[in-house]
Amino acid sequence: MRFLMIKNVGTVGSMTFVSRITGLIRDIAFAQFLGSGALADAFFVAFRIPNFFRRIFGEGALSVAFVPVYSEFETRYPPAQARAFLNLMAGRLGLVLVLFAVVGVLGAPALVSVMAPGFIDDPLRFESTVSTLRLTFPYLFFISLVAMAGGILNTHDRFGVPAATPILLNLCLIGTVLLLVPESQNAAVALGGGVLLAGLVQLGFQFPFLKKIGRLPVPRVRANTVDEKAGSEGVGQVMRLMVPAIFGVSIAQINLLINTVLASFLVTGSVSWLYYSDRLMEFPLGVFGVALATVILPMLSRQVAESDEESYGRTLDWALRLVFLISLPAAAALAVLAFPLMVTLFQYGAFSGGDAVMAARALTAFALGLTGFVLVKVLAPGFYARKDTRTPVVVGAIAMVINALVAVTLVWQLAHVGLALATSIAGLANAVLLYRKLKQLGHFTAGPGWPRFLIRVLLATVVMSLALYLGQGDQREWLEASLVQRVSHLLLWIAIGTALYFSSLYLMGLRVHRLLERP
Repeated sequence: MRFLMIKNVGTVGSMTFVSRITGLIRDIAFAQFLGSGALADAFFVAFRIPNFFRRIFGEGALSVAFVPVYSEFETRYPPAQARAFLNLMAGRLGLVLVLFAVVGVLGAPALVSVMAPGFIDDPLRFESTVSTLRLTFPYLFFISLVAMAGGILNTHDRFGVPAATPILLNLCLIGTVLLLVPESQNAAVALGGGVLLAGLVQLGFQFPFLKKIGRLPVPRVRANTVDEKAGSEGVGQVMRLMVPAIFGVSIAQINLLINTVLASFLVTGSVSWLYYSDRLMEFPLGVFGVALATVILPMLSRQVAESDEESYGRTLDWALRLVFLISLPAAAALAVLAFPLMVTLFQYGAFSGGDAVMAARALTAFALGLTGFVLVKVLAPGFYARKDTRTPVVVGAIAMVINALVAVTLVWQLAHVGLALATSIAGLANAVLLYRKLKQLGHFTAGPGWPRFLIRVLLATVVMSLALYLGQGDQREWLEASLVQRVSHLLLWIAIGTALYFSSLYLMGLRVHRLLERP
């Protein structure tokens, strides 16, 4: 069991790592060809709107609701009923998505007015965003069906294919930037077309793997046979489960949109600076946090079903220790190396040194909340495994209010940095409240040795941070350095920091390999 868990985390994590690397290459291309001007802001807003709905319906509520129901059909029902369920789910979901996409395309001006009201008085940004949104919004249709396909494959222990699918989006957008943007009159609209093409490619990529396991759906809307009526009941169950899940998974997206709305009133470039800094912060969160959350949810669910509270507690304790072991030094490194990272990755072409300074400040603020963001990824499954979706929703709503209040308070003094800081504060509050609730409900008691463990991790993080701060040099050196010098210098200090961190842990008596062997 332990080996399988580590293997699955490694599979999801490695594919996510490749996805993040191609995503960084994509963003480097964005920075060079788009920079942080009006067209860059237009594309990022137009891409963020369908992504907002995708993360709520496609990769959020749909995944949470679909996988348990489909697993039950595969386990307890005849194969014919499982296939009927998939056919009806694909047909009805596809119909809803088509209607939703049509509404989004027709209502693009209204959506932009709501999501980026600061663009209304800027005709170039507003019209470019509307035109681009009419291309990016139908992406929701494809990617939601991709999420369903991923749920099917994950249920059959095919974790690699769904985890690799986002790579295709990055490759399509990189190709668009290199081939179409230089020849286009409107770079934002050209990239919108690239997003739409990517959705089609991502969905088509899943088909051979679904066919191989005999689970490629044939979409249907009406239920006529006995098997189809049983499948229809399953579709209804998925829809009912999605209702409470929608708000829960939308919290982070609402926080992001609050930032986008407020940033649209700031100076041109603010939306882009937040985008580039958020992308770097999402790198460790996606590679580590998402992989760990993906793997521990089924394990926790099995332990709850078997009434094995002792194993449940050990698994959660193990996951939380891993969170602090990895996320604390990662957050410190992002904060200390914020400017070198921005310059090395993005300061080329249209992305100026001033842009790098502004984006680095936002990254430092985002880094303060990284541990909180990863903790939420691990703590929330502790409730979901018990079929408790209400508690994370209530806690998330409180965090959303905190984010909005802090953002409105700080944005006028700290501009875009205040928005990033508000997101971090809300993330930390979310994690603290979830942890307290787990303890109050008697679902979790921390194992022995936590104070000693945290002190060691914190001391090792301080040692690493001091070395990185003293060794990175001043900003002028980074701005004047060549690409090779930047990359080599950055990689050198990342290697030195990593070695210092784990060496410090070893000298203080913490054996990382023993921690990895648990639970």
